[in-house]
Amino acid sequence: MDFFAERPSGGAQSSEQEPTISTPDIITTIATSLRRERERAGLSLTELARRAKLAKSTLSQLESGTGNPSVETLWALSLALRVPFSRLVEPPLPPVHVIRADEGPYTRSEEAPYGVALLSPCPPGARRDLFRIVAEPGAPRLTTTPHQAGVREHVVLAEGRALVGPVDATVELDPGDYVCYPGDTQHIFEALAPGTTAVMIIEQT
Repeated sequence: MDFFAERPSGGAQSSEQEPTISTPDIITTIATSLRRERERAGLSLTELARRAKLAKSTLSQLESGTGNPSVETLWALSLALRVPFSRLVEPPLPPVHVIRADEGPYTRSEEAPYGVALLSPCPPGARRDLFRIVAEPGAPRLTTTPHQAGVREHVVLAEGRALVGPVDATVELDPGDYVCYPGDTQHIFEALAPGTTAVMIIEQT
């Protein structure tokens, strides 16, 4: 049974553990990350499989990109490798990164009708401030004085609709959509519908 899959369109999560279609990009990311972290740790396939209490054939399939791990398998591997869970599933990100509400690879549990989607991990040495935004249509909120170098902003839209991001690369968001962009350039938040709310995290390194 496959547990690493895209969330069904419409946001509904099945209460049953049914087979799902794998997301090729994230499976490739996991394969690359596992090989990288195993080699960094100086471990053989046999030793890592032993530490994670997995069959060597299962680990070999994951590293070759033909396996499809569950949440439990990835947690076991991250603990055995002594790396954050996010290190195994996070692909390289472009300057402006968007995840729509009906997109994103969810890792499924083998033990419950439960799934998680990592939107953005906290990098080493970073500080994050969490904000709730409430906005109405009208003049956009323009940040004319950008944050210090290296700051990134993360926004998840909860209700309404909004135009968000750098002034030369704005993205229109619907409820559930996520965007990440540099906070050290001019950027805007413009509500496009009444009662627009969002969660914003400012990440400082």
